[in-house]
Amino acid sequence: MSKIHVGTVALVGRPNVGKSTLLNALLGERIAIVSHHPQTTRDRILGVLTQKDAQYVFIDTPGMHAAKTKLGARMNHEARQAAREANVVVFVTSVGVEPAPSVGRFDASLLEQLKAANVPVVLAINKVDRAADKGALFAVLEAYAKAFDFAALVPISAKKRDGLDRVLAEVKKHLPEDELLYEADTLTDRPMRFLVAEFVREQILRATREEVPHGVAVVVDRFDESGKIPKIELSVHVDREGHKKILVGKQGAVLKEIGSKARARVESLMGRQVHLALWVRVTPHWYESDRGLMEMGYIGETDGSKDSR
Repeated sequence: MSKIHVGTVALVGRPNVGKSTLLNALLGERIAIVSHHPQTTRDRILGVLTQKDAQYVFIDTPGMHAAKTKLGARMNHEARQAAREANVVVFVTSVGVEPAPSVGRFDASLLEQLKAANVPVVLAINKVDRAADKGALFAVLEAYAKAFDFAALVPISAKKRDGLDRVLAEVKKHLPEDELLYEADTLTDRPMRFLVAEFVREQILRATREEVPHGVAVVVDRFDESGKIPKIELSVHVDREGHKKILVGKQGAVLKEIGSKARARVESLMGRQVHLALWVRVTPHWYESDRGLMEMGYIGETDGSKDSR
């Protein structure tokens, strides 16, 4: 088998800078969930892009943040470990309507941590389409260039798919030559049951108010493909009884809409009709204990690894 440029690429940065949107745009398929809520991504999501002369194994990581729970600490650990193990890191940050010509304190802290990883780091400054004065971006690039020895600095708009070819080109320069890590038609290493749970959680994040999302976990109880129509049953765990009422809605309207939209996404990916059923259960403070994280599939029973949920 001939060798091409191939390796792992960790997408790292603060919450809500567009890492998952970037992954989906690079793959041309929406496998990572996105929402306006911080810390939407909780697990490392692997996505594979195979081209004629390169295979990129992207790892979308949870946004690095000041953790206040065991779940948050676990998410930060996932991001740091992905950066250490990758061949290349793409550090994603974003700008607003009026880009600040400086490196934020939290970004500076993350970049300091990346020095220990000792891997090439490509800076992707996302959401540049929002900047009212595009000329102001030069000062932002200059500030980041002074703060860290990046392999390259690339302004992008993941939402509009601008600058993605350059990101790939800069990353490829630092990938070793080897045989394919995955079959050419592989999109992700995640099982369908994991993706289904994530698609349900995505719709919950989009449908509920600020106080609900961080206490939500979705677990697949049944995934039966033996019949003509696959039967999928999931439990949605929430932190409080009040959150359950919000999630279910009047006469079950909110939960019904969540299930309907999630089912449509699942059917699109699986290419066939599915039966999807949701139950809401109150599991207080599940995110504060190892047992709770284990029951929700965020860590394994023995070695701290995640299961497939």
